[in-house]
This record gives sequence, C-alpha cells and structure tokens, in this order.
Amino acid sequence: MDVAHDGEVGKRLALQRNYDCIVLDLILPTISGLEVCVAIRKEDTSVPILMLTALGSTEDKVLGLDSGADDYLTKPFKLNELLARIRALARRKSKPVEEARLTMADLVLNTATKSAERDGKSIILTSREYFLLEFLLKNQGRVLSRAEIAQNVWDISFDSGTNVVDVYVNYLRNKVDKGFSSKLIHTVFGMGYIMKEE
Repeated sequence: MDVAHDGEVGKRLALQRNYDCIVLDLILPTISGLEVCVAIRKEDTSVPILMLTALGSTEDKVLGLDSGADDYLTKPFKLNELLARIRALARRKSKPVEEARLTMADLVLNTATKSAERDGKSIILTSREYFLLEFLLKNQGRVLSRAEIAQNVWDISFDSGTNVVDVYVNYLRNKVDKGFSSKLIHTVFGMGYIMKEE
C-alpha cells in the first residue's frame, strides 16, 4: 500500500505502478483529486477508483463519477463502509472476462475494448456510462429499479434523495438513443428502467 499526500505525487504513483484499487481524496495540495482521476483514466480504464470528499451534492457526485471514479464516498464515513466498498471494487476488477460483445438491435458493446457503437457509429462513453450500459444490456428485457442499478453499477445503497441514476440514464439516452429511429432505453414509471427493442 502506498500513500501520497499531494496530487502530483499521487498521479505519478498511479501512472507508474499497478494497483488493485485507488482511494482518492478530492481536495489535495498541488492538483485536485478530479485532475488526478482524469489523468489516470487517460492511461488506465480498468483500475477501480474510489473518490472521497466532503462535497455530497448530486452535482458533486456526478462531476466525480464523470471524471472517471467508480464509486464516491462522502465524509464523514465509517471505516467498515470504506473497506467494504474497496473489497467490492477489487472483486469487480478480478472478475474473469465474459463474452466480448453485448448486442441489442444495431447497438454493440465490446466488453474487451470497453467501446460501443450503434449502426456502425462510435459512441464515446465515460467509465460510469459504460458500466451502466453494460448492466442494462446484460439484463435486457428486465425492469431494473433505481436501487438495483445503484447497487450493481456504483456498488452503493440507493439514496432516495439523489437522482444520480436518473442523471446517468439521461446521459446514456442522449448517446445511445438520440438521433436513432428506435429507442432502446425505456422508463417504467414508478418502477425503474428497462432496455428493450420497441
């Protein structure tokens, strides 16, 4: 285990060494945790990143997750919750590679290259959007509650006071459905979301 007390040192260590999980504080000397996270994601899309911060609004969480973090824990927190989230992220990384392609209609998600396309057109996804799309495709035809999505995509218990799941589903719709004649991501009012062909 390595500890870095400022952003520059943390970024250098993260880019030079192979870690099972990175716990990243948002507020750091020299450069911020957000900048460190973005720099890591440019080089490594697979290492799990857990972001710690005292900033807990939906907007702050979306910003942190959009920068490439896999999970987001607000201060103050209990040590056993932090350790449980680290274990969950490490398990995800250690899962064996499953089928290389997930498809629906003209949408293709390549799980080996973490890339997506629809009707032959490339779709650029953030890491969180990728994991959300992967979860929806693996469960196509099933109604998925917000709580189930939060637990499986973010490894967190769903907080009914936040709309992070809805925000990310909307992001994904703008990339996967917008501009195409058939919609694949559907809202089931009062229950959640389903991915299916119209």
